[in-house]
Amino acid sequence: MMGDMASQETRTTTPTSIRTSEASEPSTPSTRAWTARLLVVGIVLAALNLRPAITSLGALLEEVRDGLGMSGSLAGVLTSVPPLCFAVFGVMAPRLARRFGPGAVVCAGMAAITAGLLLRPYAGSTPGFLAASALALMGIAVSNVLMPVIVKHWFPDRVGSMTGLYSMALALGTATAAAVTVPMTETLGGSWQTGLAVWAGLAAAAVLPWIPFVRRRGAGSAEPSAARPEHARVEPPVALRVTRSRTAWALAVFFGLQATAAYITMGWMPQIFRDAGVPASTAGLLLAVTMVMGVPLAFVIPRVATRLPHQGPIALALGVCGLAGYAGLYFAPAAGAWAWALLLGVSNCAFPLALTMVGMRARTGAGVAQLSAFAQSTGYLLSIPGPLLVGVLYQHSGGWGLPLALMAGLMIPQMLVGVLAGRDRTVEDEAAR
Repeated sequence: MMGDMASQETRTTTPTSIRTSEASEPSTPSTRAWTARLLVVGIVLAALNLRPAITSLGALLEEVRDGLGMSGSLAGVLTSVPPLCFAVFGVMAPRLARRFGPGAVVCAGMAAITAGLLLRPYAGSTPGFLAASALALMGIAVSNVLMPVIVKHWFPDRVGSMTGLYSMALALGTATAAAVTVPMTETLGGSWQTGLAVWAGLAAAAVLPWIPFVRRRGAGSAEPSAARPEHARVEPPVALRVTRSRTAWALAVFFGLQATAAYITMGWMPQIFRDAGVPASTAGLLLAVTMVMGVPLAFVIPRVATRLPHQGPIALALGVCGLAGYAGLYFAPAAGAWAWALLLGVSNCAFPLALTMVGMRARTGAGVAQLSAFAQSTGYLLSIPGPLLVGVLYQHSGGWGLPLALMAGLMIPQMLVGVLAGRDRTVEDEAAR
């Protein structure tokens, strides 16, 4: 199926950093095919684990607050921890990948997620809960950055399709955690600790397919040479001054604003519905509906985006859906709950669009690595105040009017920078000027 989808993507996304080399020794076709299949499994399993740590907490946030004695403002700090960790640890990913190889870093990232999810419910205090959450989020951060790099390197003629595949898996993991955490917690005895800890099992499963891609220290790449495309070699990365590129900055701001909206949604939307009189289990299902919208759209949007010369119209359409969803939450949060959940689910698909543009705005694999680290780390850094401000506004205003006004207001600049980031140009060209 992937081969049929690749024809139009090949001309625009093949990186110039991969060149033929008659001196290299090709591996057997069966070995390459087996390794490629294993890599796809690893990408999908890794993507499934990139959000349950966050959405499972959102579904049980009220229980966690009561159990740990958190105020609304402190809960806002808790919902700001994911973007903070993504900003701090994501910037380290390219350097770690050069030192140990991308596969080894992703494997370690999955192990960190496993440990963090297992430890945090039983930490016994808010600082311990935050520390264990940070461990899991560190693993998510480095994997976030390296997924576009791995796709660009191993599937250069299928960037849109593979980005869609792992974005779809990411959305599926997000939605599943949101939907089943509350009922699963009730089935397991009603303890929020058990309801959060159970997700460590999925993370542990994601470690396994990455083990064969772990190389010894000092290896430049995590992928076994036998698995590389026949007659292919990768040139050493060239330092790129990404900060000179206006497109890189536009993409970073777009990434930050969509992340702000996403983490406010994941952290606070169930609480918005519960305050409107919606039962806790239904509020979790509404969050799941919002997240599950990303499953089909996360597969479709990257494929459409790679076929367009300008991705700005997609950013505008997603922004309009977000504005409509926030307006609905303000005027009729309970009566139109399912419609608002659907609209916000469409709006949150700015994330796979951002990932796709990261792969399209750089020509080389090294350029994608640097752009991905810059856009995601800078973007997540910009998104840190959003969930915190929502918590503070909610705590001091006693309602959701001001927080929703903030969310809607941030959607306007997101649409504008999305248009700028969607222009047909590359950061290599802009950084060179």
